[in-house]
Amino acid sequence: MSPINEATKPHVVLLPYPSQGHVTPMMSLAKLLHSRGFHITFVNTEFNHKRLIRSKGPDSVKGLPDFRFATIPDRMPPSDENATQDITLLCDTTRKMCLVQFKEFLTKLNISFGEVPPVTCVIFYGVMTFGIKAAQDLGIPGVTFWTASVCAFVG
Repeated sequence: MSPINEATKPHVVLLPYPSQGHVTPMMSLAKLLHSRGFHITFVNTEFNHKRLIRSKGPDSVKGLPDFRFATIPDRMPPSDENATQDITLLCDTTRKMCLVQFKEFLTKLNISFGEVPPVTCVIFYGVMTFGIKAAQDLGIPGVTFWTASVCAFVG
């Protein structure tokens, strides 16, 4: 496979649901795409980003020039650092508040052209429907990534 030109390198933004069982497979997809020459921006909520740093250390999110980590506010109230978030509240907050945050993030990312390639695709976890709305509003192709098993999906 020939190397991809930096100026035309595809730039994928990945947006997992903020729960470990969803972040882990999305991270695997991000690494696979990166190994194929894609520029990656992996977006976590602030809460999950802090948990990642606590568990793996600050070097775990330094990334590479073409594999970056970013955050969007989750607007969740502060909680015990070792506790998981209130899932019901998390679902409600992401549904109601993350569209504006994510859309602003994508806009800023595309304005920083030269520093990073323009966003060519958004891959979002299935229930993060604001991801497709933000992508559509900005004219960026969006793809749903579903991490559930086939059995769960059929159910």
